[in-house]
Amino acid sequence: MKFDFNNIESVASNKKFKRMYTSGCFDIFHQGHLNIVKKTKELCDYLIVGVSTDELILKSKGRLPLIPFEERVSILEANRYVDEVIPQVDKDKQAIVDQYNIDAISVGSDWLGKYPSVSCDMVYFDYTPNVSSTVLKKKLGVPN
Repeated sequence: MKFDFNNIESVASNKKFKRMYTSGCFDIFHQGHLNIVKKTKELCDYLIVGVSTDELILKSKGRLPLIPFEERVSILEANRYVDEVIPQVDKDKQAIVDQYNIDAISVGSDWLGKYPSVSCDMVYFDYTPNVSSTVLKKKLGVPN
C-alpha cells in the first residue's frame, strides 16, 4: 500500500483540533512557555505559534525585547511541539484565524476575560505560577 504524503492532513486523528494557534513575545523562553506549547500540541494535529515582532513589543510595552525576533523565532522553530512559526505583527487574532484556518487558540489563564473575541474555540491553560519573563528579568536585574 502506498501512502500519499501530499494528503497527510486527511489522515484521521484522535486529537480534538486540527489546527491551533498560540502566540507571545517569548522573550527569555521558560517553563511556562514550554508548558503552553506542549499542552496545545497535545490537543491538535498542527500547531502554529505567533512570535511578536520587536516592533510590536516596542509599540505595546514601550521597550525592545532582550532577545531579538530572529533568535526567538529560531528557539520556537527548534521546539518539537511546534509545526510552524509566524510573525505576530499586530494583535488582530481574527485575521490569523481566517488566514490559517485555525480551529482553536490557546492562551494562559491570565487572559481569561481579557482576550479579544474570535470565531474559533478558546482554550485556557493554567498559568504556570512564579514563572514569567518578568520574574526572570527581575532575578537578572534587568528592567522590565
